[in-house]
Amino acid sequence: MNAVFLAAGYATRLYPLTRDFPKPLLSVAGKTILDRLLDDLTAAGEPSRCAVVTNARFAPVFRAWSSEKTFPVPIEIVDDGTFTNETRLGAVNDLRLALDRLGMSGETFVAAGDNLLDFPLSLFFDYYRAGSTNCLMRYEEPNEDRLKKCGVLELGADDLVLSMEEKPSAPKSHWCAPPFYIYRDLTGEKVAEAIRRGCPADAPGSLAAWLAAREPTRAFPMPGGRRDIGTVESYKAVCALYESRG
Repeated sequence: MNAVFLAAGYATRLYPLTRDFPKPLLSVAGKTILDRLLDDLTAAGEPSRCAVVTNARFAPVFRAWSSEKTFPVPIEIVDDGTFTNETRLGAVNDLRLALDRLGMSGETFVAAGDNLLDFPLSLFFDYYRAGSTNCLMRYEEPNEDRLKKCGVLELGADDLVLSMEEKPSAPKSHWCAPPFYIYRDLTGEKVAEAIRRGCPADAPGSLAAWLAAREPTRAFPMPGGRRDIGTVESYKAVCALYESRG
């Protein structure tokens, strides 16, 4: 299985921490966010290939990090060529770029490079392997305002996703999908077709929503929480939490 981590954002809400440094490489209790995700990925099953797609401003930092990283397979850094938040390509375009440039296809795990999970990623992979569909994660969000900033799911029998909507003005449920996905047969051409046919390019969940309307997709019920590091305050809170856990 391929693995692609999306890390081309500029994290402007975390300034000054991320003005000249990528958010996924911020340290949390002595280990970077991305290192924690990669350790979890290794425990879930060794990927056949692994890529991190970033921007031109941070690509040198990621290349320096990857050159010193011990991992079962080489970590391939993809530079999307942008230098500012205003010119960013968007997560879906970045995914397409990585797949095309590296010639990746087939089973692919896709994740944002700035989220941490409170449970082993292997549970998600076990859920995926027990079925024959694309998979995403789900958790229940009781807060209406937060729902309007998320990908919201409608579910049918056997966890089947009936619909998914990014940042809805009128959420149809309290089920949210964080940016962790496993696609059974993903190609750059499939992503390009989605974009050509109107799939928004900014949020990674937009592709999951577009594909869920066309391919069977199940939603894994998360047995724990996730830590979305979006502001300086949330970063400090996550660091304190992990330090308290030792």
